[in-house]
Amino acid sequence: MTYLVDSHCHLDRLDLTPWGGELDGALSAAAEQGVGYFLCVSIDLEHYPNLLAMAKKDPRIAVSVGVHPNEQDGQDPSADELVELAAEPRVVAIGETGLDYFRCQEGEEGGLEWQRERFRRHIAAAKATSKPLIIHMRDATEDTLRILREEGADEVGGVMHCFVEDWDVARRALDLNFDISFSGIVTFNSAKALKDVARKMPAERMLVETDAPYLAPVPHRGKPNYPAYVRQVAECIAQLRNCQWEAVAEQTTENFFRRFPGASRR
Repeated sequence: MTYLVDSHCHLDRLDLTPWGGELDGALSAAAEQGVGYFLCVSIDLEHYPNLLAMAKKDPRIAVSVGVHPNEQDGQDPSADELVELAAEPRVVAIGETGLDYFRCQEGEEGGLEWQRERFRRHIAAAKATSKPLIIHMRDATEDTLRILREEGADEVGGVMHCFVEDWDVARRALDLNFDISFSGIVTFNSAKALKDVARKMPAERMLVETDAPYLAPVPHRGKPNYPAYVRQVAECIAQLRNCQWEAVAEQTTENFFRRFPGASRR
């Protein structure tokens, strides 16, 4: 059976009001759009137990463990602590991790070395567990790619989540054993360079995601995002590549389970 995988969403942060506060309603709406599996990605460790509880309840959900580069107030785990948490069978990846210089500036007190150090710890945990990395990269392209190279992250590889860069950066990420994941941004009229990447991408190296509840695709742009809308991402990519969306669904789902072998195919 062909179905889509939302390879990056935050199910614990969805506005579930339309379904009476029930996650099952949002997942059923996604299933109606052909979405059959979800990777719920960790942003902080304080909410990680909730993610894990979701995954243990529903076989369609896998999770990651990690701390987003913008998170400064919660627990900042060591590599060993990440390794211990990642021992849970439902954890299929480390992250999201990486660098974000958009909200945090190098010139601020103490600089951003803490962010780079946290990133290196996540890479170490991924290598220790042989689990792929989920990379967040914003306004920090060169440092992100440099640290991935320096730390030998290509040993485990992973995904460049919510990719927004041009083909040159995509090619360099691919060379480091990182797949490219397209979010709703690819549907924006202004995303010319990203659309070019979607056209050029090797079919076996791309994924689709929502990043729900953020970054809803056209025609929902500016509104809350939901896993069901990954269908619009796949349809946009299909149009750019002159194929049927079902072909994009089949290929990206195959790519997902190859990249995340710990995920249980339905």
